[in-house]
Amino acid sequence: MEKPCVMVVDDEKEIADLVEVCLVNEGYHVVKYYSPLEALAGYEKEKPDLGIIDIMMPGISGLKTCEEIRKISYVPILFLTAKSKESDKLIGFMAGADDYLIKPFSYTELFARVRALLRRHQVYDREILQIQKEEWIETHQIRIN
Repeated sequence: MEKPCVMVVDDEKEIADLVEVCLVNEGYHVVKYYSPLEALAGYEKEKPDLGIIDIMMPGISGLKTCEEIRKISYVPILFLTAKSKESDKLIGFMAGADDYLIKPFSYTELFARVRALLRRHQVYDREILQIQKEEWIETHQIRIN
């Protein structure tokens, strides 16, 4: 079975590197970017199963990065950020995030959230494939399977 690919985007090299080491030790394949622009450029090539993105980064923010990814994909996105206000979380979810974890964080909680997001995404993918396999009849703007 292929290892799930996790994209980590954080301008703080130490945090990105530490998250990478921890995820690799848990059996994940990690692609790491220190800038949102690099992440967006590499996204199509890597096609990650999950994104872990910081919000506060130079250039474009993690919020904008998430919005751009949402234009082309429903991959689960977890914001890993120091922004801790309730309004920050709301803005993150409105930008398209599936989960939100505040720095400093517990690696145990990070792993639990990563596993949960990937599990839900795998179930969603299976359901989409099943729907695509079903035959549909369309007539006069009505769709019947």
